[in-house]
Amino acid sequence: MSLPIVAVIGRPNVGKSTLVNRLAGDQEAIVFDEPGITRDRTYRQAFWCDRDFQVVDTGGLVFDEDTEFLPMIREQALVALEESKVAILVVDGQSGPTSGDYEIAKWLRQQNVPVLLAVNKCESNLEGLAQANEFWTMGLGEPFALSAIHGNGTGELLDAVLDYLPSTEAVEETSEIKVAIIGRPNVGKSSLLNALTGEKRAIVSPISGTTRDTIDMLVERNGVTYRLIDTAGIRRKKNVEYGAEFFGINRSFKAIRRADVVLMVLDAVDGVTEQDLKLAGRVVEEGRAVVLVVNKWDAITKDNQTIYDFEKLIRSRLYYMDWAEMIFISAITGQRVEKVLDHIDIAAEGHRRRVTTSVINQVLEESLSWHTPPTTRQGKQGKIYYGTQVKSQPPTITLFVNDPDRFNENYRRYIEGQFRSQLGFIGTPLRLFWRGKREREVEKVQANRATKV
Repeated sequence: MSLPIVAVIGRPNVGKSTLVNRLAGDQEAIVFDEPGITRDRTYRQAFWCDRDFQVVDTGGLVFDEDTEFLPMIREQALVALEESKVAILVVDGQSGPTSGDYEIAKWLRQQNVPVLLAVNKCESNLEGLAQANEFWTMGLGEPFALSAIHGNGTGELLDAVLDYLPSTEAVEETSEIKVAIIGRPNVGKSSLLNALTGEKRAIVSPISGTTRDTIDMLVERNGVTYRLIDTAGIRRKKNVEYGAEFFGINRSFKAIRRADVVLMVLDAVDGVTEQDLKLAGRVVEEGRAVVLVVNKWDAITKDNQTIYDFEKLIRSRLYYMDWAEMIFISAITGQRVEKVLDHIDIAAEGHRRRVTTSVINQVLEESLSWHTPPTTRQGKQGKIYYGTQVKSQPPTITLFVNDPDRFNENYRRYIEGQFRSQLGFIGTPLRLFWRGKREREVEKVQANRATKV
């Protein structure tokens, strides 16, 4: 069962994202003293009393201007209202009612959704009530005086929200796969999100940097729930100024860390850039499963050999991601987009896979019979005694050996390749730890000392 949704609406810079953070109990939404930081609509899970629900943050509404993003922001806010049980109109208690507030209130009365009026920035209890009383003139019922930054008055607001939410029911647990969509600015991340969800969830514009916050969206297929996380385009650090873009990129890095699978979107026209290489390195360091998504394939002049030449070139650049599956798509035309979820399933399965110790040692035994460990110039040979998987996400295997220094990089890659080919670790990094006798003896000494203490 999907959770009921509560939409947060208001002018720019009245504290909508701060209120969303307060209601959700986290700091996921970007808060910065600049109008227009939030452009798309972003979802957060919240809880009050016995109810779970989602709160959706929307871009600041302005009706008396017509810049690049404002019509799209209004469209996003309207979609949020259509799927919500109740809306919270946030206003600024310190500035008093403005013409913009009246315009939004008039617009909200035309929508088929109940509205609660939250008067924010009422830090003082006495003055706050007086500030809130000024908003009775808006004709939306009782104004709730609150301070989103301190939490004052939010409990009363949430009590009123509960009146519009369905009664508590058991929500079925779903097998959720968290998928972060990452890449440089303007490679088509938001277009891919919209194509995967089948509706316009994220604002798409040729202007780079349109997405500033991370956007969560749930998609279900064959009983599997995918949490798609669109992120801000990541530019070179030297080109990023402190402010909205800085916070957006930090959110992108957090999205990578909380994802099971990363869709790394590449531009077919630009190819693999230096920034792509750095971003790919970051993903590998975080141990995330990966699907390489080459977008804008419709813009390439092709013959029967083109796709193979492109894949060869991309893999030569991203050689340390040779385990990642690759798909060529066009998010605009929809070409092969439906197959992206299939690749996500495979990568997620490999990322979560656990293999018994007996199976790992069967693979080791066969691998050693085909290719024995190298021998040093002094005639000393490496020996692998046994291996065991110690964790998943990413799969991590510890190999117990006589001396790790006796295994060169080529042989280590050979053993990793055997695990991948025989155990199906597809689309995920695989971490191997080589532990020698000396390391184990040191650990035993340290454990004995700790026991005596």
